[in-house]
Amino acid sequence: MALTRAAFDQYMVPNYAPAAFIPVRGEASRVWDQSGKEYIDFAGGIAVNSLGHCHPALVGALTKQANQLWHVSNVFTNEPALELAQKLVDATFADKVFFCNSGAEANEAALKLARRAAIERFGEQKNKVISALSSFHGRTFFTVCVGGQPKYSDGFGPKPAGIEYFEYNNLEAFKALIDDDTACVILEPIQGEGGVVPADAAFLQGVRDLCTQHNAYLIFDEVQSGMGRSGSLFAYQEYGVVPDILSSAKSLGGGFPIGAMLTTAEIAKYLVAGTHGTTYGGNPLACAVAGAVIDVINTPEVLAGVKTKHAQFVDGIHAINAKYPVFSQVRGLGLLIGAVLTEAYQDRAKEILNIAAQNGVMVLMAGPNVIRFAPSLVVNDEEITTGLARLEMAIAQFVA
Repeated sequence: MALTRAAFDQYMVPNYAPAAFIPVRGEASRVWDQSGKEYIDFAGGIAVNSLGHCHPALVGALTKQANQLWHVSNVFTNEPALELAQKLVDATFADKVFFCNSGAEANEAALKLARRAAIERFGEQKNKVISALSSFHGRTFFTVCVGGQPKYSDGFGPKPAGIEYFEYNNLEAFKALIDDDTACVILEPIQGEGGVVPADAAFLQGVRDLCTQHNAYLIFDEVQSGMGRSGSLFAYQEYGVVPDILSSAKSLGGGFPIGAMLTTAEIAKYLVAGTHGTTYGGNPLACAVAGAVIDVINTPEVLAGVKTKHAQFVDGIHAINAKYPVFSQVRGLGLLIGAVLTEAYQDRAKEILNIAAQNGVMVLMAGPNVIRFAPSLVVNDEEITTGLARLEMAIAQFVA
């Protein structure tokens, strides 16, 4: 007999509050629960399932690798890791790659590298980290403190020193903080958990210029915005602003856990043998799957399709809003889209999520006032149409 949702409350640590239904099978952008009910998946595992569920290329890569080599420690290297690193280097600004298991670990590595390099180059005083308010960089204690959302970092004791915050997209506020003791600045080109807020192009360029002026490393957290989600392989390519260090995860593995930190050879040299590590980073199974993911996504057809699908989603959301005006704004890039609730419906995003699920469509929140969409990058027209029709039914119930 299958376990039910009640088993979660019995056996699991209560740090999550999962939905009442349990998904058991997925194909493309459709998911079925234990009862056989179908859902259109516009959530994508929070921007993870970049090619939907059970994509043949990913299943093939995983199956092939599963019959060859599962794991070796980093005392050795392995072919899938080397092949994936080469693909990432060839497609980006980077010369070097470090593999890990998650976005938090990728950002932890990025922050450690930036501080280490800055201190070795300029002295112990150069250790300040600057981050934007309402950002999100992971759940390790260091990254959650860097994130600038006290609700995630309070209550765990003393916080790491040397972290300062400014308002996202406010270049003047940033300029007031950065100085010659700044080791690094970490930013999401599109704030995800903070409400799906894209950076202004002039703001990103201004940050880049000031980092260069003060010898501070610029880290782009592309855990959520990367791997095709913006319509370019990474969002920095949409803006034409190049970071010194970049973190990737989520869509990189298409559902298989993997993270990566990308940087230049000049900066990478400060992480010498023994300064940082991970047991599972560069795992052959994960790297084989991620290699297949990048082969599918990093093509003109898929990347152009992301921008076309963006327009379909935005037009569809606006059409729903014309009938049931619950959204004040629709924003985002590519297939990372946020619909902001009007003043009349503040703090009620969770209600919409629940009603949407009842109507057979899975969506996300980005804070209590934003409905977030992060579907498969290859979601098809029929899935978009069906999912938006179900969302319209949910919105109609919500306002009734």
